[in-house]
This record gives sequence, structure tokens and C-alpha cells, in this order.
Amino acid sequence: MKFSISHLEQLSGVPIHTIRIWERRYHALTPDRSEGNTRIYSDAHLKRLLDIVSMVQAGIKISAACSYTQLQINSFLENEINKTVGIDERHEFYISQLVKYGLTFNEVEFSRLLEGCFSNYTIEKSYQNIIYPVLQRVGFLWRKDEVCPAQEHFITNIIRQKLMVAIAQIPLASLNKSTWLLCLPEDEGHDIPLLFANYLLRNNGFKVIYLGEKIPTNSIQNAIHQNKIAHLLLFMVRQRPLAETNKLIHELSNQNPDINIHLSGNKDLITSLQLDQKINYLPSIAAFITHLHQLSHAN
Repeated sequence: MKFSISHLEQLSGVPIHTIRIWERRYHALTPDRSEGNTRIYSDAHLKRLLDIVSMVQAGIKISAACSYTQLQINSFLENEINKTVGIDERHEFYISQLVKYGLTFNEVEFSRLLEGCFSNYTIEKSYQNIIYPVLQRVGFLWRKDEVCPAQEHFITNIIRQKLMVAIAQIPLASLNKSTWLLCLPEDEGHDIPLLFANYLLRNNGFKVIYLGEKIPTNSIQNAIHQNKIAHLLLFMVRQRPLAETNKLIHELSNQNPDINIHLSGNKDLITSLQLDQKINYLPSIAAFITHLHQLSHAN
């Protein structure tokens, strides 16, 4: 694909002026040029920029990160992949086998193994210890050009289907606690964590209005105004400009003073935001589960 510099900003969260500085000062990227001298970026440029962002977030100086060769970047990514290895050998078996079956488009074995995870460990523990590491590993493999988009989509779509089946099996009549509104901002498309949150909430007896991915702010407001919403949960996964994100959160907070707003996803982004006291940051699945248990006792 071909990207403009504004597309690169949206996909990486790095402001345009920062991208230009990194190009000029550190030679981070060397874009092509159109006949009108406009910067044109490729998939390779996007991946390199995402790698640079990851290295900076890991504590590597920007000057060093921009000078890394592809071999050094691959070594860094390999270390990140190693972090997804399950501590429990049984978990790692499922992780590695699911990745294998996913990369070979083996739906029968992938589904069988995933259903075995749910049966042996429950959906909650399967997501924490197996599914999430699988998604992380596949993401890093994509960055190393060892996974193509078709393979990634194949894996995520089966996981999405299984979560939706599990959600559909929870009786609506059993949902008698406060209502949560779940959605992703209009520039976010990674809905699997949100689907898992949907499952957890319903499994704990909470009502859920699930809007899904890429929801404009005015549509979020419309849903809030037409329903008695107690909690709003936003997942923000991608890196994005801080000023833009602060504006979004403050707008939602100011217009909905009686709603509890919860944020989860990109730790580096969310911890850099200017959040008021009524905004609750959920840094992990465990933190979310603990919060749900506390709310369940209060209901």
C-alpha cells in the first residue's frame, strides 16, 4: 500500500512534524516522492516507523533506534517475541501450535485446539495466558515480514468468531447489573480485546451495549443519551497523537459527568494522557477482572 505522511501519523501515532524531524535529523525514513514532490510511504516505511516507536518505548534513544539496521531490528523483535513465551509449558504448547495452524490456514486444527483451551482453562484464563500471547506473537512476526496480512486476519477472525459464540451463549435474562457501553474510537479497528471485555462483563451479570470498532464520537454520545449508561469502556490500542487523544477523552468526560469512563489498551499512550480523577485506567486484564468483582459486590 501507499501512504501519505498524514496516513503515517494516523497509523503510528507519531505527529507529522516529529516524523519530519526524525527523517531530517536521524534519517529514520527515506520516502519516495510524487511528481509534485509529495512524500509517499510504503508498507516497509510503516513497519520501520512502528519498530522505531517500539524501540523508543523500550528505552532506546531515538538516535540509536533510527540507526538500527534491519538485522538489529529483527533481533529486537525476536526478544519481544520471546517475551510472549508462556511460563507454563502447557500454555506455550497451545500458543506455538495455534500460531502454526494459523499460519498454515488450518481452520479445523486451529478451532479444535482453541476449543480445547476453553474447555481446559476457561475462556477467561485462555485469553490471558494463550490468546493474548498468540496475538502479540503474530503481530511481531508481521513486523518481521514472517506473517502476511492474510494469515493475521485468518487467525484473528477465528478468535473473534469463538468469542462471539461464547458471548451468544450467555442468557440475556441473566444480565441484571448496571449497563456498560463498549466501543473503539473511529480510528481503531482491533476489536478482539473489546469482545473479550464484552464476554467478561456479561459473564459477571452486567448489561452491555456493544458498538464495536471505529465509532465516531458523536455516535458514542447518541448511544449514551438514548440509554441509561453507567460505564463507558474505550480500548485504544494504536499509538496516536496525545493532543488529539486528550481532546477526545476530555470531551467525553465533560459531556457525561455522571458516567464512569474506563480506558485500557496502549499503556504508553494512556499513562501520558492528562486524566482527571473520574477516569479509570485499567492496565491489565487482571485489573479489569478485579474491578468487575468489586462492582459486582457493590451492585
